[in-house]
Formats: sequence, structure tokens, C-alpha cells
Amino acid sequence: MIKVTIVPRGRALGAAWYLPEERQITTKEQMLDEMCATLGGRAAEDLFLGKISTGAMNDLERVTKQSYGMIAYLGMSDKLPNLCYYNNDEYSFSKPYSEHTSELIDEEVKRMINEQYSRAKEILSKHREEHNQLAQLLIEKEVIFAEDVECIFGKRLWASRSEEIIAAKQKTPDKESEPEKKSDNVLEEK
Repeated sequence: MIKVTIVPRGRALGAAWYLPEERQITTKEQMLDEMCATLGGRAAEDLFLGKISTGAMNDLERVTKQSYGMIAYLGMSDKLPNLCYYNNDEYSFSKPYSEHTSELIDEEVKRMINEQYSRAKEILSKHREEHNQLAQLLIEKEVIFAEDVECIFGKRLWASRSEEIIAAKQKTPDKESEPEKKSDNVLEEK
């Protein structure tokens, strides 16, 4: 995360900016973590305000599409494992699966989203005091940065992929200080 703001932008009442992750594949666990985080706003409304609003519409759309993709295309379902129901025939008006399978997909989508919503509420409940501090800081500053979040919640337990890349680049010696090879395989300092 780079920064978070509560300054409205377009239809959004606030926004968070993240460094893009440069990964080629994504695990089911990573996708579920993303889904849980995306549902955090709706879960916070429900938990802290006791009511929900239209503010999470885009988040709900994203997690619904993501869970359908995970289940129907990526085979990431317990009830429909290792199956892909993708139909690349753009002119086809039929689903490549039965009505029963369609119902199973819908059930699995609901289960997956509800599990991540419950997980988001559990995490928020566990860190209620820190979230109150975060909300107060956002009200005061309107824009906060990763360092502000770290001061409240502490350092992340694991590095993000972008943090791993930055750390690896810092560990790699630059060309100026690398030893030069001699012809007899002996290293010599420049």
C-alpha cells in the first residue's frame, strides 16, 4: 500500500493506492486474501456502524466476478475441483454446463464470498482499537501513507512481492564495486 485517502474521487468516497504486484501466477490463498481485503469496507460498515450502504457496490461486483472465475474457470472449488467451464465460442448462447452445475457454481460462489466476508469481520473485530485509531487519523489528515498504517498496526508479517523486489535490488552489488575477473580465474578489486 502506498497511500489511502477519504477525499471523494468520482463515485468513490475514498481510495487506496498499491504498488502493482509482478507475479505470473496467483494462488488460491492469495486470491482469497484479496477477496477478504476487498470485502473489508462492507464488513467495517456492518460491524462498526451496524448498517450497510451502497458504498461497496464496486467491491461486491469485483469479488463476485473473481469468485465466479475461481470456481467456473480456474477449478478452485471443493465441489467442482479441477474443472474449467470456459466456453471460447463467442457466438454461443448456451452455457457449457448443466442447470444442476450452474446451481452448484452459484452455491460455491455464495459460500466463498460469505466465508471471506466473515473472515474480514473477524479480522476487523480482532483489531477494533487499531481501526478506530486509523479512522481518527484519516479524519484528521484525509490522506495517510504506508508509514502511518505501520505506526498503528506494526510491520507486516510478510513482505509483498514489490517489497521483495526492492530488497533484492538493494542487496545486489552495483557494477562499480564488483570485482573484475583476471584471465587465470583470480578475482581482483577495481
